[in-house]
Amino acid sequence: MDKNPDKGYIALLGWSLNAIEAAENFDRRYLVVAPEWAEEYCQKHDIPYIPWNFERLNDRSMEIAETLKEKGVNVAIPLFEETVEWAGAINSVLLDSPRLYGQSLLLRDKALMKRRAQLGGIRVGIFEEAHDKGDVIRFLKRVNQTLLKLDGDPNDPIHLKAFDKAGCLGHRVIRTPDEVDTIPDEEFPVLMESHLDGWEFAVEAWIHDGKIAFLNISEYVTLGYSVFVPASPELEQYRPQIEAQIKKLIKAFDIEFGLIHPEYFVTSDGEMYFGEVAYRPPGFKVFELLERVYGFNAYQASMLVFDPKSTAEEVKAFFPREVEDAKCYAGCFGVYPRRRVVSRLEIPEEVEDDPYFESHELTPPMEETVTKRTAFGTHWGLVYFKGDDPHKLRDLLKHQEELDFYV
Repeated sequence: MDKNPDKGYIALLGWSLNAIEAAENFDRRYLVVAPEWAEEYCQKHDIPYIPWNFERLNDRSMEIAETLKEKGVNVAIPLFEETVEWAGAINSVLLDSPRLYGQSLLLRDKALMKRRAQLGGIRVGIFEEAHDKGDVIRFLKRVNQTLLKLDGDPNDPIHLKAFDKAGCLGHRVIRTPDEVDTIPDEEFPVLMESHLDGWEFAVEAWIHDGKIAFLNISEYVTLGYSVFVPASPELEQYRPQIEAQIKKLIKAFDIEFGLIHPEYFVTSDGEMYFGEVAYRPPGFKVFELLERVYGFNAYQASMLVFDPKSTAEEVKAFFPREVEDAKCYAGCFGVYPRRRVVSRLEIPEEVEDDPYFESHELTPPMEETVTKRTAFGTHWGLVYFKGDDPHKLRDLLKHQEELDFYV
């Protein structure tokens, strides 16, 4: 697509072919900042590119911001959790706003994030940092003491999360002191939090000029396994409360622009509890699901709201109406082998024959022995479904957990 020199010049931080394709077909100039292994591909396909190692923080770290500034880049967009801090540091230079780097640290460190949310009057569970196994055992006991548990009562679980990893990575559920022994020492320090009973869901909110431009509610069927958009009418009924929560979050974290991906719990009495917030695209290909449902490209939406040269009129014209303009419901299931030894990929006939089945991106197994899934682990690929009935889709996604894709 022809590039408009009057619009912003954008740097994409991290490697995502879907984001690059979206940028190619959008009217903004762009370049990709990615590790050196991407160079050959970028040269071959004429993709504007700068090599950078995001894992190395040192006295040269300022160099990438200066390089992008010299090239005339206006803003950097993080595509992955690991590039959020870099985007904050770079944008604090490009947009001459030192506050943005501090903000990115809050959006990366889950303990700082929870404190900031609490200061903003947002409901969170009980949480603490743990530096060793002893801290975990003490927290487990304290939480259950607070809940007035008696000797012999089963413990309420606690959750352990890595401070700065995406999604379910490093997430553990601990119920007994014995389970604490299974945590490797190298996982510390971690964030510990009390268990929140409720319906967990996620939000993708595009923000422009401090206001919500578009808000999607993603419904989890089983956390770490399946999600669909837009949410069912039962969850969508909470939209007014959810919008109020997002406005609180924008205010608490002082967010002027960009995409946020927070997670919440709604309890049986309708109270909203904040889980965490990310400042990057969600996992489980939710951006791709949104495109199937609404027809707009969510990566382009992010480029639009990040770009300081975008106008309010342009942003308003880009987004459809939430839920009303949805053409269908779309969801996906993350497959993880249910057997310890597998030899081949075999899509169950009932999946391929289902009218809601759309496609899959599963590949034959690289090795026969399936490594034990630690914490939530990582799925082996996604299976996509779409249809008109959210309840039928939800039941279908739940049913996938009982099927073998690898035999």
